[in-house]
Amino acid sequence: MAENEDLAAPAKGTEASLDDGGKGSNKAIFIMLPILLLVAVGAGLYFSGTLDKMLGKEQAEETHDADHAEEGTDYSKLDEIANIVFLPIPDMIVNLSNDGGQPRLLRLSVQLELANQTDLEIVQSVLPRVKDQFQTYLRELRVEDLRGSKGIYRLQIELLSRVNAAAYPVKVRDVLFDEIIVQ
Repeated sequence: MAENEDLAAPAKGTEASLDDGGKGSNKAIFIMLPILLLVAVGAGLYFSGTLDKMLGKEQAEETHDADHAEEGTDYSKLDEIANIVFLPIPDMIVNLSNDGGQPRLLRLSVQLELANQTDLEIVQSVLPRVKDQFQTYLRELRVEDLRGSKGIYRLQIELLSRVNAAAYPVKVRDVLFDEIIVQ
């Protein structure tokens, strides 16, 4: 009977090595299976063209093809450019904020870029509101805020934001500087 028990039970060293091999291969399957599944789904989306649609690539190609349809000239863009109008804002002179030092002045001359004549007329009707928004913001600036191209860019972005808030629902395309003088 002792001999039968020895034959039925595997050796202790053999059992341990089988368990290690089984656990390692299970871990590899659980790691590799999701990776292979993701690769397969990604390849399917790519080759079916669905991925391009999801990323907007097809629309960009259609737009690019339309831009170059007739001898490289996009007439819709030319019409859009032809309708652009500019509204000059009267020069503004404001005191800049300072810490008790010598008073500093800012003289600013800007124009607003608008999509068409109708938008220009609407913005003209709210021009006092636009000027008020500009004046309120400009009076809080310091000379240091206007230094360098970053300072001027921040000023432009802030003015654009404020004019769009004042002229809503009209969208002003850009604020263009004619003159910036700090004295």
